[in-house]
Amino acid sequence: MLDPMARDLPTMRTAYEHGVLRRADLAADPIDQFGTWFDQWTATAPFDAAAVVLATADAVGRPSARYVLCRGVDARGFVFYTNETSRKAEELATNPHAALCFGWLEQARQVRVEGRVAPVSDAEADAYWVSRPRGSQLGAWASDQSEVLAGRDDLERQLAEATARFDGGDVPRPAHWGGYRVEHDAVEFWQGRADRLHDRFRYTRDEIEPAAWRIDRLAP
Repeated sequence: MLDPMARDLPTMRTAYEHGVLRRADLAADPIDQFGTWFDQWTATAPFDAAAVVLATADAVGRPSARYVLCRGVDARGFVFYTNETSRKAEELATNPHAALCFGWLEQARQVRVEGRVAPVSDAEADAYWVSRPRGSQLGAWASDQSEVLAGRDDLERQLAEATARFDGGDVPRPAHWGGYRVEHDAVEFWQGRADRLHDRFRYTRDEIEPAAWRIDRLAP
């Protein structure tokens, strides 16, 4: 007997005719290549290019994933910020490795990043904190991220308390709020193509010279 709650999802037919990716197109360093694609996305697409899926795992390997905003990219890695008592932070404390996946779907592109995760310095976290809107700063004080709430009223009450606490003054960075850097050791660039014959190139650090990168084409 068929499950009356079962649902077949529609098959979306995508032409994947946005372009090709060749070895000769690639920069020698993955951060340079990322910057090129990031700029191309922000020049043409309506969605936040900094939105990225962050995947972590707990001590026994059970994964979890969620969207975060990538707030910095350089030769050291990819940076995001969060409450350090959140689920993602607790998982990173026991298993300091993560994966990121940027999905720029209107261009049939994704970028996958893997690496070890380390906290950013207090100076970096402070510099980013002061750039945040005041409302976001107050929200960080109000939310015990990932904890159970009895209702929305509790969150509104905590926000009102934080607003009153810092009325008329600057909002300092909470001790429990900071940043993490995914120190990339593998970065893959994926360009969708017709008939599932996509272009995939993976950068991995050279075993002899860590500052250099090996680039391999992967089967789709």
